[in-house]
Amino acid sequence: MGETGVPHGTMKSFFIAAGKFVSSRWLATVLRVVLGFVFVYASMSKIPYPAQFAEAVAAYRLIPYPLLNAGAIVLPWVEFFCGLFLIIGLRTAAAALITGILLLLFMGMISINMYWGAPINCGCFDTVGEALGWKKLTEDAVLFLFAVQVFYFDRGRLFRGKKLPAAAP
Repeated sequence: MGETGVPHGTMKSFFIAAGKFVSSRWLATVLRVVLGFVFVYASMSKIPYPAQFAEAVAAYRLIPYPLLNAGAIVLPWVEFFCGLFLIIGLRTAAAALITGILLLLFMGMISINMYWGAPINCGCFDTVGEALGWKKLTEDAVLFLFAVQVFYFDRGRLFRGKKLPAAAP
């Protein structure tokens, strides 16, 4: 018996089962698709309205003004294509890496503005989103963990090791 009154074998088998679950390719597939849909959904309100998205990003007071407009045009498309690649399973490691980096940047920007006490909206899923807070920071942290799991354990990459069919003569 261990100190907690639980047999050592029970704890060992629990950790083995938990490790198998976390490294499961099926879990990676589910998390990959969920993460992909979140990023595609997040991009859908930003792509048609880049000016409103630029205003939402400007409220964070962290991005240099000359980069706002270009970022407001490029970032939603990056989110869209990363999400799409995650959903269809194309270049999932690269897409998970990019989404993970974006999520780290988002968490940093949210944390700084929470520290400053800035009364701004997130601008995450809509140009008039919910206010910044611990809920939004936790959501991004969970999505970051999804991206890490997909990056390390997704083995269902489309076209990996396969050659595309040759064109017919």
